[in-house]
Amino acid sequence: MKQSFLKTSVCAFATAALCWSCGQKQQHEEAVAMSGNPVFEGWYADPEGIIYGDTYWIYPTYSDKYEKQTFFDCFSSKDLVNWTKHASILDTAEVKWAKKAMWAPAVISKNGKYYLFFGANDVHEGEIGGIGVAVADRPEGPYKDLLGKPLINDIVNGAQPIDQFVYNDNGSYYMFYGGWGHCNVVKLNDDFTGLIPFEDGEVYKEITPENYVEGPFLFKKDGKYYFMWSEGGWTGPDYCVAYAMADSPFGPFKRIGKILQQDPEIGTGAGHHSVIHVPGTDDYYIVYHRHPLGDKDGNHRVTCIDKMTFDEKGRINPVTITFEGVHKQTIKR
Repeated sequence: MKQSFLKTSVCAFATAALCWSCGQKQQHEEAVAMSGNPVFEGWYADPEGIIYGDTYWIYPTYSDKYEKQTFFDCFSSKDLVNWTKHASILDTAEVKWAKKAMWAPAVISKNGKYYLFFGANDVHEGEIGGIGVAVADRPEGPYKDLLGKPLINDIVNGAQPIDQFVYNDNGSYYMFYGGWGHCNVVKLNDDFTGLIPFEDGEVYKEITPENYVEGPFLFKKDGKYYFMWSEGGWTGPDYCVAYAMADSPFGPFKRIGKILQQDPEIGTGAGHHSVIHVPGTDDYYIVYHRHPLGDKDGNHRVTCIDKMTFDEKGRINPVTITFEGVHKQTIKR
């Protein structure tokens, strides 16, 4: 009788221990299967997220004083959780006209080539700088300056030539850009070496929505164009993202409201974002930067990813910023 009881007790203990071990392992696997925020180490801002093939890529600004912000790194991942750093894919040694402040990359591929558009020199009237373009044979570079000069140097419609985003709309490539509270759209030629006029003869169209500051981004879903931008000051806690919807990539864009902003318990200054849509799914992710809690240095910005969802009318729900980030997800082609 005692032996039977002892055997039962040992079995029960072993089963409980096994269950506890399995539970711990499951919790660990679930924790590992989340990206965490920030998604990679270092001070990085203005992240442009994109999918090339079966791989996620993020191209951010190296966030430092303008004099030290002279190169770009990028990061790749097969699953949104494990990221590989590709260092110094473009720098001022390659871009001879850029002396400082290389920032806010925008990327796109065409005809087997990979293009990286960037701002440089924090350009003001009469200065050399603005939006440049580089090209590479691989997503991770190395990138080479395509023009040897800025693609856009001049200040048109009050828009500082920074914070560019390139969008492919059925084979036509448009670039949205602008700081100082103004946003222009231009049409790129076939090899991205220049601009071509729109049908009405205009080269620069201003499409500035209410409260626009900088950081434009555009995507299309269910026949609607979603235009997004950053509001507020980039060094402060109130930096945020708002959006509009339209039937055309040129608007008119009537502001709907904010969808990304600080959470005083998570991080501040959540802004200058991009959006990744996983092919064949309804999953959308917002890639953005924010300031760590309690850190008052405006250049201390980290790159994060959180889920972005929509309501039944197709409007973007307010994004919940998190420490956990997003679940592991591979791309099926």
